[in-house]
Amino acid sequence: MIGADALPLARKRLRWRARRGLLENDLILARFFNRYGDVLTADEINSIETLLDLPENELLDLLLARTELPPEIAVAPVRSLLQRLRSV
Repeated sequence: MIGADALPLARKRLRWRARRGLLENDLILARFFNRYGDVLTADEINSIETLLDLPENELLDLLLARTELPPEIAVAPVRSLLQRLRSV
């Protein structure tokens, strides 16, 4: 779990990690971070990291609502964050 004092650094690292190979993913994630990057909670950071562990094309399909979350990561915090990502 990320402590409150470590959140600013975790947010910066996550923003850097979110840079993707596919331009489409990069654009969606950049818009999300521009809007919400400074207020992400520890749970949201963990959820984004879970999504960023996915292969590029699988992530794009999720962001564009072409597919649904795989069952092994379809927990409430990840689902909620994915909905926010889709809305930007």
